Amino acid sequence: MGTVVTIVIVAIVIVFIALTVKIVPQQRVAVVERLGKFSRLLTPGLNILIPVIDQVRIHHDLRVQQANVPPQTVITKDNVQVKIDTIIFYQVVGPEQATYGISDYVYGVRNISTATMRQIIGKLELDETLSGREKISSEIRIALDEATEKWGVRIERVEVIDIQPPLDIQESMDKQMKAERSKRAIVLEAEAAKQDMILRAEGDKQSKILKAEGDKEARIRQAEGLGQAQELEALGEAKAIMAVAEAEKNRIELLRSAGLDENVLAYRSLETLAEISKGPANKIFIPTSAIETLGSIGAIGEIFKAKKQE
Repeated sequence: MGTVVTIVIVAIVIVFIALTVKIVPQQRVAVVERLGKFSRLLTPGLNILIPVIDQVRIHHDLRVQQANVPPQTVITKDNVQVKIDTIIFYQVVGPEQATYGISDYVYGVRNISTATMRQIIGKLELDETLSGREKISSEIRIALDEATEKWGVRIERVEVIDIQPPLDIQESMDKQMKAERSKRAIVLEAEAAKQDMILRAEGDKQSKILKAEGDKEARIRQAEGLGQAQELEALGEAKAIMAVAEAEKNRIELLRSAGLDENVLAYRSLETLAEISKGPANKIFIPTSAIETLGSIGAIGEIFKAKKQE
């Protein structure tokens, strides 16, 4: 009997401890009710309860959770059925409201998300729906925030995972996309050919301009060189003429300083003429005006002979 009593007492103690001591993990809270009424929240760590009187109603995970919304078939503004798959990220920020504000906040979030999605897609055409994922996600998030604020739930993010149009429309879109790509490739090829022709024409034009400028520069240099050569040649001739004239001037001055008159000069000229005429192949033509002076040659000769004898 003593052993049985001991076992019973130990069991009672264990049950008492289990009902009294509650350990709550990190990032979790527990909602405690006392006699069926909300009492307090159990924070992470060791917590003490009054057995039978205090009771844990529910545990809440304070980490960010995700809820997958089943794919929904909705109709766009232009009467096209599309299937949309979304996912919602949420976090419990008010455990008391999440417990007593709604029976199942996850189910409520999914229903509001589905209803809001139908309203949004009904205002958009197919092209706007396919290209407006960010807009759809933002509007669903705003609608969920307004509803879940009273539930102690905060919507962190809404993502539209996939939008699937009907197969026939998808095939038509694929054909249209291929046509657009082919058109774009043809346009790019034409633009490239045009650009190539423009660059070639510009290069040919530039080459001709440079060649013309080079020919022009060469002709200018040649003309300048020819002008300088002619100028130097004329300057040389002018200097030569000046030198001859200076020499002739000096010779005349020397003759004058020697006392020779015009008759002596004429006689010397005739003597030189006579010497030139001695050559067998030399012929001299004397103008008629010079014959008049021949009569005086004898007299001039006699004068020179007289001077030599003296």
